Amino acid sequence: MGALARALLLPLLAQWLLRFAAALAPAPFTLPLQVAAATGRGAAPTPGPGPPAKPRADGLAFALEPSGGAANFLAMVDNLQGDSGRGYYLEVLIGTPPQKLQILVDTGSSNFAVAGAPHSYIDSYFDTKRSSTYHPKGFDVTVKYTQGSWTGLVGEDIITIPKGFNRSFVVNVATIFESENFFLPGIKWNGILGLAYAALAKVLGGIEPSLYKGDIWYTPIKEEWYYQIEILKLEIGGQSLNLDCREYNADKAIVDSGTTLLRLPQKVFNAVVEAVARTSLIPEFSDGFWTGSQLACWTNSETPWSYFPKISIYLRDENSSRSFRITILPQLYIQPMMGAGLNYECYRFGISPSMNALVIGATVMEGFYVVFDRARKRVGFAASPCAEIAGAPVSEISGPFSTDDIASNCVPTLPLNEPILWIVSYTLMSVCGIILLVLIILLLLPFRCRHLPRDPEVVSDESSLVRHRWK
Repeated sequence: MGALARALLLPLLAQWLLRFAAALAPAPFTLPLQVAAATGRGAAPTPGPGPPAKPRADGLAFALEPSGGAANFLAMVDNLQGDSGRGYYLEVLIGTPPQKLQILVDTGSSNFAVAGAPHSYIDSYFDTKRSSTYHPKGFDVTVKYTQGSWTGLVGEDIITIPKGFNRSFVVNVATIFESENFFLPGIKWNGILGLAYAALAKVLGGIEPSLYKGDIWYTPIKEEWYYQIEILKLEIGGQSLNLDCREYNADKAIVDSGTTLLRLPQKVFNAVVEAVARTSLIPEFSDGFWTGSQLACWTNSETPWSYFPKISIYLRDENSSRSFRITILPQLYIQPMMGAGLNYECYRFGISPSMNALVIGATVMEGFYVVFDRARKRVGFAASPCAEIAGAPVSEISGPFSTDDIASNCVPTLPLNEPILWIVSYTLMSVCGIILLVLIILLLLPFRCRHLPRDPEVVSDESSLVRHRWK
């Protein structure tokens, strides 16, 4: 595994030492999580006399509840495999006898699911019929992501992470029997381990000093659903984009290891592309390169990174009057694609537009040691000794900087791209309220009219009809 990939172990698994998040409202397709330690390798725990048993798995999120002994974090580094293009995954054993699967680590979702049926893009799946400890729950769930979705049957079984923390647990797991754009060509994983807030309770964590250098800079978590943070500004080649800081946080800005690229809201993406194109030393560039539909190629003897500028992201510090800056060099966002040609090498643009969020994905995370500190509600960034190419660092971190020229809150109350929809919604609600009020008044009017004095010349009952007929 390459040096940059090794930098993601503790970024993904560090500092999730929390109490169970039972109070968090789950999404419709998730359940609150509780995890039970397995009593043995041969069978799941069974009720019996003695002290109360630990709660069994009640949700889809996967959590580890360590008891005694410290985990071997460096062994977990060796267990983490993959790359930024196809994701990073861990080896996990499921069932009895154990079946080995590779599970994608994703801080942007909160479900634990594995392939439960053959698929053309994966080489193995979890066969529940072969596991003597598997217990079906009798229902299925459907989970939709920004890209892709799956439907799976919910059950319970024993899970073991063999490296770093060699212990077994009873958890809920969804076995995927139907999916769309979830398993993709070239992937080497066959399941997903969601570590976001919605249903995750407690995950093994810690900080490994050998995997970072210098200080860890922390930014507060704004809301406990995704790892949502506050971005203050972006610079291209040292020049600010001069956008309203709320544009960077439109809808939300999150840190997500399950997203490959740096994803930007459309307005921010357009500004970044314009600034990178203007700052780069390349006079003309195909639009297809920026949109991801085309690759840019150079001969093997030439590397393009010197043509492109640095990109800096300013994050609000725990002290709200200060900020710090994380910077990625072109080596991280101008990404080589393997197997493009014999005499030349082709590259893609590691930044893409997003319809609903700014996402700091693997393109940026690979340059840093990232700490998800849920106990103190913050995300930390530090320089990583692994983030080097040919001995030269590909990322920088610096601060503090003053925030006097930046708004005190850059997270909009309402998404900036949806104000018209909200106005229309409230207008329609007002109209419906007026109509309902009119209907209520009309329904009440007949009862009020019955008590009005009658006009003696008006014939309104049978006796009057008879009386007038005989006149």
